[in-house]
Amino acid sequence: MQTFWKSCAAGLLAALALCAGGGLAQPARAGEIVIGQVAPLSGVLATTGQQMVLGGKIYFDWINAQGGVHGAKIRQSVVDDGYKVPDTVRLTRELLERPEVVALYGFAGTANITQLLADGVLEQGGAALVAPYTGGEPLRNPFNPWIFHVRAGYADEAEHMVQQLTTLGMDRVAVMYQDDGFGKAGLAGVEAALAKRKLRLVASAGYERNTDQVDGAVRAIQAADAQAVIMIAINKPAAAFIQRYRAQGGGAQLYSISVVDPAELVKLAGLQNAHGLGISQVVPFPYQPMLPVVREYQQLLKQYAPGAEVNYTSFEQFLGAKVLVEALRRAGPAPTRAKVLKALESLQRLDLGGITVGYSPTNRIGSRYVEVTVIGRSGRLMK
Repeated sequence: MQTFWKSCAAGLLAALALCAGGGLAQPARAGEIVIGQVAPLSGVLATTGQQMVLGGKIYFDWINAQGGVHGAKIRQSVVDDGYKVPDTVRLTRELLERPEVVALYGFAGTANITQLLADGVLEQGGAALVAPYTGGEPLRNPFNPWIFHVRAGYADEAEHMVQQLTTLGMDRVAVMYQDDGFGKAGLAGVEAALAKRKLRLVASAGYERNTDQVDGAVRAIQAADAQAVIMIAINKPAAAFIQRYRAQGGGAQLYSISVVDPAELVKLAGLQNAHGLGISQVVPFPYQPMLPVVREYQQLLKQYAPGAEVNYTSFEQFLGAKVLVEALRRAGPAPTRAKVLKALESLQRLDLGGITVGYSPTNRIGSRYVEVTVIGRSGRLMK
């Protein structure tokens, strides 16, 4: 790929004119709408964070090229939290101290965002957070007014995967999960889906957040003789589990929740190990331009990030950017945090180009779309 993705996180940020902390240092300019984004541009989730930023950037760049929103250009002010919960909280507080920041967009991490709610950061700041890259149930239930989800939840993904594997006759199911709010949310979703079918997990094994130390999980799940293993994990530990589990002779069908990058898994685990992995997805297939919004995404990706590859994560955040821009339009020529939140609530049936999302004063879950894809023999995803 071209240098946009070959650069390190710091180089990427420089290319975007978004260095960690640099977004905070830039004063607001006249005729500008500032959107705050905290993303993991370093650490174990760096490749995902880069795709998250890119998905919004290409759409905001296109909107700005058309004259902006009511004549105002959008500035995506990005800071790097390294997927660390304390840094997410601190950086979000700093963003919300700036009155020109009218909304937040595209954060990552169930535990990270759960802490924002627990500390009252979003409530105190009064700003909506649009399209967080998480399906954690604690961010959806009980209802909170601040977070507008574009994706289905982990419980929806778990139900879909369990439905598929039990239909195929697999009832000995294990879970490998990240031992934090993210992993436990996914684990609870799998347990609930199995309980509906009067089944229980044969094993569940955690690994420590921000590591790929999964050997204990490999041993526990191998000993349980599972027919299927669902991974609630991010790229590096998921790849480590796949590689080590297969090396130990593990033959179960492997599934992963949607937050992984299949290309990264193939690269890290090896195609011989990753081939056949099922991955749940919460947005439609972005590799074939069957829908108008997929064609739009692919066109703008080529235009504003030449050399960057089609990716589920950047596509999901592209959809989130479209939701946010429509809310900015409806908020009028002088958007405030309160106006943007009310505008988001008015998007009760928004067609993004073949994909419909909807919100209301009592609903913040825009979509429950889920399907399962498989890594094929070539290393590419198949439906």
